[in-house]
Amino acid sequence: MTRLLLVEDDEAIVKSLTEFLKMEGFAVTHVWGQSEALRLAEETEFDLVLLDISLRDGNGFVVCSALKQRKDIPVIFLTASGDEHSVVAGLEMGADDYIAKPFRPRELVSRIRTVLRRTGKGRQMLEINGVCLDIERGAAFKNGVDLCLSALEYRLLSLFFHNKGIVLGRTRLLEEIWDAAGEFVNDNTLTVYIKRLRDKVEEDAANPQIIKTVRGMGYKAGD
Repeated sequence: MTRLLLVEDDEAIVKSLTEFLKMEGFAVTHVWGQSEALRLAEETEFDLVLLDISLRDGNGFVVCSALKQRKDIPVIFLTASGDEHSVVAGLEMGADDYIAKPFRPRELVSRIRTVLRRTGKGRQMLEINGVCLDIERGAAFKNGVDLCLSALEYRLLSLFFHNKGIVLGRTRLLEEIWDAAGEFVNDNTLTVYIKRLRDKVEEDAANPQIIKTVRGMGYKAGD
């Protein structure tokens, strides 16, 4: 799993972004300021750093410079909208990319994956019983064959794989996937999509081993 260090002092951004990134399959560690970021980066290996410029102590430029000198960790700056000076200064220090606030979380995820791909940080793969989820490519494979999932099917499978062994209730599944189809997904539609997904991923859809039903509670992936 790709490990991200989020260095940001806006509590609202931290909460929403951390939740979203975890749902996308990233392991996220958060710190508020410069000293914490530098200490943690020395103690722990991270694949990429999301770095705000204005911090509770110090600033993002110092953090970026130190990280690039010591470990050359990929860095994406989170900048104030229209702050051209900060963007130029960050890139000159070696930052790999930047994104202006306010930003769309999905655009940030796309930027993260592009930087990881460019810097050779490897692919994110999750696997259960011969079915592999390639997070970078947004695709799923069974015994090496592309399952050609729809956007909603992929989102649903991703939820199960990222919560392996955890029971997911129908209410939570509906809340998480409805916008993947671009329209509201009701309870009956969810049942249809789970059946379609089982038909594609299971060896025997009548006796599912990957997406299991937990009576009275919901579904879970694997054991």
